[in-house]
Amino acid sequence: MPSLQTTLGFFLVSALLALSPGPDNVFVLVQSALRGPRAGLLVVLGLCSGLVVHTAAVALGLAALFAASAAAFTALKWIGAAYLLYLAWGAFRAPVDAAVAPGAAAEADGWRMYRRGVVMNLTNPKVVVFFLAFLPQFADPARGPVAPQLLVLGTVFILATLLVFGAIAVGSGLFGTLLQRSARARRALNWLAGTVFVGLAARLATAQR
Repeated sequence: MPSLQTTLGFFLVSALLALSPGPDNVFVLVQSALRGPRAGLLVVLGLCSGLVVHTAAVALGLAALFAASAAAFTALKWIGAAYLLYLAWGAFRAPVDAAVAPGAAAEADGWRMYRRGVVMNLTNPKVVVFFLAFLPQFADPARGPVAPQLLVLGTVFILATLLVFGAIAVGSGLFGTLLQRSARARRALNWLAGTVFVGLAARLATAQR
């Protein structure tokens, strides 16, 4: 298992990476502002569930096979880009004539928000490549089998992500709740969200291994 010093250092680096602007935390920020903190937290749980899959793939060596396949990388990124464009279309067309209580929306669409987080994470091939390059740097073969170490490091990364993204979801969600009281603000939020999703789709579609 990784040493305590390595684990703590890895947690700090992971938290800093989670704070760095990127597709996932921007996605959390926008969804929380649109639908409230509870919905944002469900998105975060979905994203972290995707990270569980990536961690297992790295530990089992499956990520290396995926990273070596240009076809798989390209197919996954186009699926992810198409999904983001679908979300953008929904945001642009979202009605603003009646206020929607964020808490109620989150209650009704909880599983949908969770699934959005899962799909967002799993259809981003850059996450697979990142995990494949990042986690092994902190594993030490001298301390035993590498696979269990990778699982521990992946769990620490998920914990750091959960804490940082959770804070973003709560903060953005509370601010968005205030804005949702105005139809004009709701319209602006919807268009901002749609524009962000289009930008994320373009970034993903042009990503290289």
